[in-house]
Amino acid sequence: MVEQEVAESVITDEMREAIGKESSPATLEVDKTGCRMFARAVGHTDLIFFDEEYAKSKGHRGIVAPPGFFGTPAFKPGGGRGEGPPARGFSIPYKRVLNGGTEYEYLDSVCAGDTLTSTTKISGFTERKGSIGPMLITERETTYTNQAGDVVAKMLGTTIQY
Repeated sequence: MVEQEVAESVITDEMREAIGKESSPATLEVDKTGCRMFARAVGHTDLIFFDEEYAKSKGHRGIVAPPGFFGTPAFKPGGGRGEGPPARGFSIPYKRVLNGGTEYEYLDSVCAGDTLTSTTKISGFTERKGSIGPMLITERETTYTNQAGDVVAKMLGTTIQY
């Protein structure tokens, strides 16, 4: 991405200091119902996402989590919500937010019954001037680790604020 000059930077020292710092871990439970609902919602029809016996007959441990589905956050009454990804709460003057893209890298399979832990960190901030004015581009990396401690996936996400 080519960086273009912006008149006045909205990237603060606080934001620069947040780059590379991991969030608190979040626990995600991958269950059969969640896999099926997500697969149905996005239009998957392969039975590996719906039928456990069929998925096992194809060499999987159970129902496969569809691409982009990493479970549901585990709820603990009275446990609080925990810390979210970094860069929440920064004072940014832009009111509009756009998803600038999401990429997934799968390193292992994710199946119903898995419990994942995710951590997120900011990889960087970029400012540029677009046709509609100044923009702040935030890049984040989320790492998903399974119950055995193996990294199963990484997600790179870009948010554009303008």
